[in-house]
Amino acid sequence: MIFGKIDFLNLLPFHVFMKRYAKTLKTQQGLNYHKGVPSTLNRSFAARRIDAAFISSITARNCHHFNIGIVAKKSVLSVLSLPGNVHKNDTDSATSNLLAQVLNIEGEVLIGDKALRYYYNGGESIDLAHVWYGKTTLPFVFALLCTHHHNDELKRLSRAFIRHPIKIPYYILKDNSLKSDLTPAQIQHYLRHITYRINEKEKRGLKKFMRKAKEKGLVPTLGTIRYQSV
Repeated sequence: MIFGKIDFLNLLPFHVFMKRYAKTLKTQQGLNYHKGVPSTLNRSFAARRIDAAFISSITARNCHHFNIGIVAKKSVLSVLSLPGNVHKNDTDSATSNLLAQVLNIEGEVLIGDKALRYYYNGGESIDLAHVWYGKTTLPFVFALLCTHHHNDELKRLSRAFIRHPIKIPYYILKDNSLKSDLTPAQIQHYLRHITYRINEKEKRGLKKFMRKAKEKGLVPTLGTIRYQSV
């Protein structure tokens, strides 16, 4: 199985889990990673160069996916709009750019670890997930775990990830601290803003986002959201 790996801190717990879980996989080809930013992995998944990945929610609507994703209950810290009078997209993003437009927020969209560095350095910004929650009282779903096949395998993986909370070893925090230019404490603080289980409120939030995007003419066709229970 070729798994698309978003090398952002928001999926650090999942990557730690996968490293342990992969030891139990018994697939013929094993597990290989294909790294990229969200926008790149969206294209690779659509072209079937990868078998599974966390796909941006706005492009995952017609994919087979499971009840796990990347979710912000309220604030997220890593999806920001910087001050400005003109909308500017982040080329790494898909859903976050659209969220800014749905919320009618002008400025430069900044996502991922670079947004975290900006936030922790005290830069002026608007947290897009926080604004979304203020308007809807619903969580915002940034991505969904999608697959073309390996359905049974991904179902088992999803169940295991949800049922067994991951404690990140300090040496991994330290390693990611050096790579991201953030402190271990900042990484831990950030990860408390991220959840992964897609429950009913998350589904309602995603459905509302899709509807608002369609109303604004920002997506051509919105398919039915279908989940496979884990």
